[in-house]
Amino acid sequence: MELLVLYKKLRARLGPQFWWPVTEKGQTRPTYRKRKRLTENQRFEICAGAILTQNTDWKNVMKALENLSKAGMLSCEKIANSPQQRIASLVRPSGYFNQKAKKLIFFSKYLKENYNCSTTKLFKKQISKLREELLSLHGIGNETADDIILYAAEKPTFVVDAYTTRFVKRFFSPPKVNYVEVKAFFESQLPRDAQLFNEFHALLVEFGKRFCGKKPNCRQCFLKAECSLANN
Repeated sequence: MELLVLYKKLRARLGPQFWWPVTEKGQTRPTYRKRKRLTENQRFEICAGAILTQNTDWKNVMKALENLSKAGMLSCEKIANSPQQRIASLVRPSGYFNQKAKKLIFFSKYLKENYNCSTTKLFKKQISKLREELLSLHGIGNETADDIILYAAEKPTFVVDAYTTRFVKRFFSPPKVNYVEVKAFFESQLPRDAQLFNEFHALLVEFGKRFCGKKPNCRQCFLKAECSLANN
């Protein structure tokens, strides 16, 4: 089964996902909706969310981002100039809050010192250079870097997470499933388009939550006819 065929089936059944959810001006909680353009603040918020979502559910990140918003702290400038204890108390719902506060402050200070807090300037780089730079920063690994590049910079790089890896294992049974190989698997078979990568990854997460979790719900899965696991 071709990936594009699976993508179309996922979209037809699950609908558009409107990722990445961000906070609108005057609001304090991220929302899912179609947007023509991200603001500078929203791009930074996505970067922060990508760091906070490490090893936790998105619902916990939403609470942390809302805390930062309500406190007027969800900006590069504010986080860069804040003590770690202050940020940690606000992002506590996301778990590992001391570590994540440290990562957020480090990223914010780096962005401030090198790009005057402008993600626009940082994101002007080509994908390979941008990814290399992000990976050089404390607390940013492959998935976080790709989240930032795809959702904040809106550049075509495919994000690999537990849902993506599980999907590939169950539907395609590849011999290897490390991050680089799963990423290459998607990028080699799909048109290099940021919106497609965005929607496909978001659909895989939603599909994983509803049907293909650690314990799969094969009986109700609308893709079971295509799945190696369900047909073994």
